Amino acid sequence: MREKKGISIIEFVVIMFILLFIVQSCMAGMSDKSNKQKKREYRSDTLRVLSSSENQVLETEILEYANKNNLKIDIEYADTIDIMETINSGEKYDAVWSSNSIWLYLIDSKVASVKNSKSLSINPVIFGIKKSKAEELGFVGKEIYTQDLIDAIAAKKLKFSMASPVSTNSGASAYLGLLQTLAGNPEVLTSEILNQSGLKNELKTFFNGVERTSGSEDFLSESFLQGNYEAVVTYESAIIELNKELEKQGKETLYAIYPIDGVSISDSVLAYIDQKDENKKNGFEKLQSYLLSEEGQKMLLNHGRRTWFGGVNANAPKDIFNPSWGIDTTKYITPVKYPSTSVIEEALGLYQSALRKPVHVAFCLDFSGSMYGEGYQELQNAMEYVLTEKARKDYIQFTGEDKIDILTFSSKVDEPVSKDAGEGTENLLDYIDESEPYGSTAIYECSIKALDLLKNENKEIYNTSVILMTDGQNNVGTYKDLEKSYQSIKKDIPIYSITFGSADERELNKIASLTNGKVFDGKSDLVKAFKSVRGYN
Repeated sequence: MREKKGISIIEFVVIMFILLFIVQSCMAGMSDKSNKQKKREYRSDTLRVLSSSENQVLETEILEYANKNNLKIDIEYADTIDIMETINSGEKYDAVWSSNSIWLYLIDSKVASVKNSKSLSINPVIFGIKKSKAEELGFVGKEIYTQDLIDAIAAKKLKFSMASPVSTNSGASAYLGLLQTLAGNPEVLTSEILNQSGLKNELKTFFNGVERTSGSEDFLSESFLQGNYEAVVTYESAIIELNKELEKQGKETLYAIYPIDGVSISDSVLAYIDQKDENKKNGFEKLQSYLLSEEGQKMLLNHGRRTWFGGVNANAPKDIFNPSWGIDTTKYITPVKYPSTSVIEEALGLYQSALRKPVHVAFCLDFSGSMYGEGYQELQNAMEYVLTEKARKDYIQFTGEDKIDILTFSSKVDEPVSKDAGEGTENLLDYIDESEPYGSTAIYECSIKALDLLKNENKEIYNTSVILMTDGQNNVGTYKDLEKSYQSIKKDIPIYSITFGSADERELNKIASLTNGKVFDGKSDLVKAFKSVRGYN
């Protein structure tokens, strides 16, 4: 009988490393599960509020009030369209704080009983144009119509960034207001009017002026400050905050434009969701009363929210509503009428399928060995969702005018598979399904190759971006290689990264900082992460 040998030191180290990896993975999984459970937790002693993301700047003052008044509040934030989807999914909240009351009508009354909604402030959605550019266009000290803006865009004299109409309130409100004014401000905006060819052509002209789309208002402001853009469509309050920061940085400020034929107004409604709990109802009423009180209204005013309704306010504080920024509180703003819920839904679908500026997107997909098994399956599911009709229900489908490149990477980057029409993407899905994970992780090399595919694209016709998905740390190539390549391009091509597994967020945050991009968390839900990132391109 052969004598059994003891294991070598190398074998022992390998075994210990594997055991350590398994333990860490289990602990991470338990942590992720705990975090998910914590997010879903519904406590009877805490008022749970789901709020539009632009209200996050108010959180400190609101929680200070709550602490002083023995009121427990948990505020979660989401983009406007996601708020309605979350509530309709059945997740329990006690209140919803929506940017605009129009979205409350999209809440399923069979799922949530919404009551006692009140507007807290109003916030126009307007153009902010760099002062020198506004003067060049003849927009300073003059009454401006929506058509003046369209004409400047058509003449290629004006480009702008804005938040996505299919995921944010400011983007959707701007779009719906544009529909109303370009249609001639009809008493009722109908489906028939919406589908008029002349109206659609003018809308396409408008959206051709978009050089950057953001999936959230917060990131819209962040990317504007980091980039080199001449105009933005956003809330008046956001323009005020942007101008404060631009002044601090010694940069040129924005000039506010209010078209006299109509401006979209967001009315910031706080509504109660009845869970048949008297304590929750009392807590909600206490919070709502505070926000409508003199103290609460002053707090909102200090953040650039208009707390007066209909008409003018010649006494609005000039250090906030600064006239030199074009912000005018002495003139009546003509609010646009919003259409019915069914027309809004049709309009959002029309934007995504026929009106938005086409995109050229390069996907960098991690097929390293660590993706083998469940990770690979989740990636297949996510890409099937993004590249098929399944995406249509969330208004994020590609169209025949879009271009798509798929690059898979491991130790090296494979040759790209491309589609010059974003519909009929079966060949892309077949390629993904036939590929197998193996090897190391060449994050930077894939990013460089993706940029090479996009750098010569016509930015007048297409918006370009890279979507990078990885579950690990880069171990092929260097960040310096990517930095050198990106700086040589001298074009605005953001890289949006999606983390999965044990991806190194420090590396991805450096890429986001370099390219004015963003990092998304796909560790708990990869499909949701891909859905979110589609709002940014």
